[in-house]
Amino acid sequence: MAAALAFHPVDAVPLAYHPSPRGFYEHGEKLRVLFHSLPDDLGTEFTAPLPVPPPGAVNWRGEYRECITDEWGVEWDCRIFKIMGHPSKRPLDDIAALKEFRLPVNSHDVPAKLERAKREIAVRKDSGFYAVAWVGGLFERLIALRRFEDVLMDIADDTPEIHALADMVCDYYAKEAAFWVEAGVDALRFGDDYGTQDSLILSHGNWRAFIKPRLTQMLAPAKIAGKKVLFHSCGQVGAILGDLKEAGADSLWTQLSVYNQHDLGARCRDIGLAVEIHIDRAGVMTRGTPDDVRAAVAFAMDAFRPLDGGAWFYVEIDNRFPFKNIEALIEAIRLYR
Repeated sequence: MAAALAFHPVDAVPLAYHPSPRGFYEHGEKLRVLFHSLPDDLGTEFTAPLPVPPPGAVNWRGEYRECITDEWGVEWDCRIFKIMGHPSKRPLDDIAALKEFRLPVNSHDVPAKLERAKREIAVRKDSGFYAVAWVGGLFERLIALRRFEDVLMDIADDTPEIHALADMVCDYYAKEAAFWVEAGVDALRFGDDYGTQDSLILSHGNWRAFIKPRLTQMLAPAKIAGKKVLFHSCGQVGAILGDLKEAGADSLWTQLSVYNQHDLGARCRDIGLAVEIHIDRAGVMTRGTPDDVRAAVAFAMDAFRPLDGGAWFYVEIDNRFPFKNIEALIEAIRLYR
């Protein structure tokens, strides 16, 4: 992972897993066995018990529904078990409530959490793994706390309230980043979906004025400490690749299906932005065949040249992936490991 991020040639293509609970719910023990057969470079563990819906969350027709309130006070309406739902009750739909709004407890305010994180990360690094920690994302947090369309209008109208809220969220995540830096990670992961299928959600000008300086501030603790930043953004964000690099991102996990992958690979390599190769989940992994999966892996190998550094495979198993496609994905990646 370190060599790939430095754009140095590697002797095996790096691999990062996300231990998606949904995948384990659908496929059970055989998915755990498959992942254990090809360990990744992050030391991702698959030892947790298989998830089960809580009592009362599934009705007599077998339909799952659960409303879960998070630490920010947002209620999420979840219709697919272990898949993120949609905000159904938000604390700031009335922006006047911002005066009384309180942030969640920051990790730095829980001393026992820091000591535990230091121990766990030290064990992972001593075992030869690359230690990565998730932090968060500004824009997605805003549109969870407040209606999506209202956030867009607030940004367009340049209201003082949306700036105050964004600064609060930005400060919170900057402190979370500092926590993980102190805990000893190699890299921090941030994520915000900025794109539709063909363009940015915000205008480039509004994104640069509203998001970019705050993103830079959120990433600053990692950059000052010499840590790497792994950034995720779905949708077509080609217009801001250079901005993401300038803000501090070292890699990008994005929705490859909305790009010309060879062009994306060349652009990212030119600006020094590594690429996390995540094979198309909505098309190839869900509706394709094992041959389609193998072809997609081979195509990505050609487009992003991970053996030259600057790219690796990222594997996350969502709902409704046929197991034969998951097997094909892992076996195709195994050829380069």
